Amino acid sequence: MSDINNGPTAPRQTDRWLEPGATNAQVIYILYLAGLVIGISGLVGIVLAYINRGKSEAWVETHYTWLIRTFWIGLLYGIISLLLIFLVIGVFMLFAVAVWFIARCIIGLQALGRGEPIRNPNGWFI
Repeated sequence: MSDINNGPTAPRQTDRWLEPGATNAQVIYILYLAGLVIGISGLVGIVLAYINRGKSEAWVETHYTWLIRTFWIGLLYGIISLLLIFLVIGVFMLFAVAVWFIARCIIGLQALGRGEPIRNPNGWFI
């Protein structure tokens, strides 16, 4: 098949959301957010982040670092909150961790949408 103006038409390429890149990072952010309701999707997201880290452009790599740190820091704070849930402070901490986690995912998605790297991917805070 050929196009009259451009010569032979290249085979149609589908968006490969499992391959390293911005689309894959976006999928991981969405999996993390879904993980707040469906726990297993967060685990799928962290596995994808580790598999694809080191295989993309430098600005996308900052997102993979941000994603991996968001998962582990969130898990750490979440476990501490669950241990303290018998004290009233654990309930408030669990809420704060959820807000922190959602904020990091939204910040990452916004930067990804603008094609920008994460400024401080190794940071603990937003």
